[in-house]
Amino acid sequence: MSRRKQLVEEYFDCDPWDDDWSPRYNIAPTQPVPVIRQHPKQPVRQISLMRWGLVPHWAQDASGAARTINARSETAAAKPAFRDPLKFRRCLIPADAFYEWKRAATSKQPYCFEVNNGELFGFAGLWDGWKESSGNWIRTCSILTTTPNAVTSTVHDRMPVILDADSYDLWLDPGMHNVTAISELLKPNDARSMRCYPVSTRVNSVSNDDAECSRPAEAAEAQDRLFS
Repeated sequence: MSRRKQLVEEYFDCDPWDDDWSPRYNIAPTQPVPVIRQHPKQPVRQISLMRWGLVPHWAQDASGAARTINARSETAAAKPAFRDPLKFRRCLIPADAFYEWKRAATSKQPYCFEVNNGELFGFAGLWDGWKESSGNWIRTCSILTTTPNAVTSTVHDRMPVILDADSYDLWLDPGMHNVTAISELLKPNDARSMRCYPVSTRVNSVSNDDAECSRPAEAAEAQDRLFS
């Protein structure tokens, strides 16, 4: 998520963000991501960092976090790890792009997906808190996925749920426990607002985290040749 924290606060109408945050271009599973929640007793949105990969509060350890970075929207209400978060602990995960990989015969080509030419948007997310043996609480999150639209289906058979801005209040409402009503929001984003383009395979390494990661492949490859 390459936006400065002040822009995120303004776009999502959040209280000031206390965590340190530098723009990111290549966030990997189990790393910190920004998460937006509704205050349980006040009409304000709060933003903080959580670890990407949901660890249920009842888990004995955090070893499965890398397998819970995503939750299928069609089955989340029935899965022990996601059932309570879908009902009680929903969040937004702000972003301005995401990557998916298209399988080829011997490799995978990364693609960058944007909404409205790179505007900010919010993934539908779930969160939970897990207590370490030391007593320290770790807050973690997961991104809900759905069937692909016409843009994402050319690369992958799933896509993250991107919520419409006018659905944010309902999704974040701590008093809304009607899972059926909430689940109606979990649909593919309008393909007409999206675009995708190939990017350099340097995004495959988590050590690469700069603007080159999300540049179109042709431009990124030319840059690589220039400095090789």
